[in-house]
Amino acid sequence: QMQLVESGGGLVQAGGSLRLTCAASGRTFSNYAMAWFRQAPGKGRWFVAAISWAGGSTEYADSVKGRFTISRDNARNTVYLQMNSLKPEDTAIYYCAADKRVGYAGSYVTLDSVGSWGQGTQVTVSS
Repeated sequence: QMQLVESGGGLVQAGGSLRLTCAASGRTFSNYAMAWFRQAPGKGRWFVAAISWAGGSTEYADSVKGRFTISRDNARNTVYLQMNSLKPEDTAIYYCAADKRVGYAGSYVTLDSVGSWGQGTQVTVSS
């Protein structure tokens, strides 16, 4: 199991930006694809973005394409989510996730393929 700790959430006005950070420990971080999911009040947990272990491949939900950017620093065991042009509908708890497939070279990460979750960080976008 990989331990994941998110930070960087908060309250921001619509149109603003936030950068989420996820610090990983406990496993060889560079062996795993990483992802961000989010969960709004009363709703399920949905995919936001993912990145391959080498960082060369990324995937985004249609709702965040062009506004969010996922990146990683394997030397620092950290993955980031830069969120720009935030909208009220982006309000949710954001969860960092590590894929469970060791050495998987892609960036297709689903709820079923996640092996470890962080505790989540709240992002609130006011209108």
